[in-house]
Amino acid sequence: MKKLIKISLLSAILIFAVSCNEDFLEKDPSEFLTTAQLQDAASRNPDIVKGTVTGIYGTMVEVETGGTTGADDFGHKSYDIFGDMLSGDMALSVSTYGWYRASITEMKCTQDFTYLDNYQVWRHYYRIVRSANSVIAQLGGNDFTPELVENQVLMGQAKAMRAHSYFYLAQYFQKSYNASEEILPMYDDLDDVNGPKVTAGEIYTLIENDLNDAITLLDGYNRSAKNEVNQDIAKAILAYAYGAMGRDSEAKVLAAEVINTGAYTLMSANEVLGGFNNVATSGWMWGVDLNADTDLDLHSWWGQIDYFSYSYAAYGDAKAIDRGLFDAIPANDVRKEQFYTGGGYLDLMPINKFYDENRVPYGNTTTVFADYVFMRIAEMYLLHAETAARSGDEGSARTSLKAILSQRLDGDVSYVDGLSGQALLDEIYLQTRIELWGEGKSYLAMKRNKATIVRGDNHLSFVGEQISYDDERLTFEIPESEIQNNPFVSDQNL
Repeated sequence: MKKLIKISLLSAILIFAVSCNEDFLEKDPSEFLTTAQLQDAASRNPDIVKGTVTGIYGTMVEVETGGTTGADDFGHKSYDIFGDMLSGDMALSVSTYGWYRASITEMKCTQDFTYLDNYQVWRHYYRIVRSANSVIAQLGGNDFTPELVENQVLMGQAKAMRAHSYFYLAQYFQKSYNASEEILPMYDDLDDVNGPKVTAGEIYTLIENDLNDAITLLDGYNRSAKNEVNQDIAKAILAYAYGAMGRDSEAKVLAAEVINTGAYTLMSANEVLGGFNNVATSGWMWGVDLNADTDLDLHSWWGQIDYFSYSYAAYGDAKAIDRGLFDAIPANDVRKEQFYTGGGYLDLMPINKFYDENRVPYGNTTTVFADYVFMRIAEMYLLHAETAARSGDEGSARTSLKAILSQRLDGDVSYVDGLSGQALLDEIYLQTRIELWGEGKSYLAMKRNKATIVRGDNHLSFVGEQISYDDERLTFEIPESEIQNNPFVSDQNL
């Protein structure tokens, strides 16, 4: 059953009428009206397009948007778990129901294109791309700037979400950034169907152009809720893209611009033990308020991770921090308290980081009320530190790193002043893995840092094996359905 995010009565009506059902997403919206007619109507009434943009945000949290009915198919946060597990930082420490075990943790799907997890990732993000293309077409096309300010915002948000989806597709389907490698079909027009793979350089050029357009179009926009993209989010996504491309100086500048807005504060020591369940938290830049109307239950991120929700995590599929990573957290670091250390089933589970506010083991309701986090300001501090260090600005890198650590360590953080070169980069990478554990960013950091991962002894497979970031087992396969149905795609990426 499809579950729609209902941000308000108006948006619910718009989603129902315009955007979010599968038929709309799969059919050409000009079935009844020409593109010119839609453009003319949208130029006078932004609500015609707003429903589709709201539908894009709904797709981010909606179940089955990867085209399956599985308990691991619940929107963007599904693939945060995929990435965290592939990076090795999240261990499936106990497996009873089998979710993630063979396909993800044993890395079978990344070696066999018939596994549906490949299809889920592909379909979810391309679905958002198609919806974004619909918005852009209705507002005049890729090179058009709408006259109405409301439509400029919608255009900016659509371009940012298209870029966000292509960024994740590029990360998940290419082993490492190589501008000349053909990696994905690129659809930037509603009429595009079944295209050939284009180079990573072309994909990232579209990402860059879309986000630069979004940054301009969203200038001065004050969003009504954190589920929406604003200029800060567009800059942050572009900073991530530049980081992935090795354009570190540009990533550093953008991350600093977001930090310097002063709109967000780093989460305090108390807040990082507070459950990560409230989108109103000042340190959250982008997230979703989940409530009874959003109607999420067992098939959700909380339903896979949280011991205090009605969840697989509570009843037999435990997810825990990698033991080696946990051991690297100093004793005087508040983040060590996020994880259970009493042994048994709960050992190293994040019971003090992520939890429903009622803290009832196994949950006291099947409905999810804890919110989703997509991005935090801490990410910008860490990305700024990393890209500043890589671009030769080690002083700024240390400053950003210490800003985080001063909120996490009970003691002096001056040890950072003695770090330089690779030692500084290694410390930033470690702190990124610790700070953002379970938030879907470990995979991105692993690739940027060209890391070799080693699974600790609380994993169920490949314990102690060194696995390079560019090992083919860490990158998804182009799904079987794409190979079968797209005559222009016949092989896997290198």
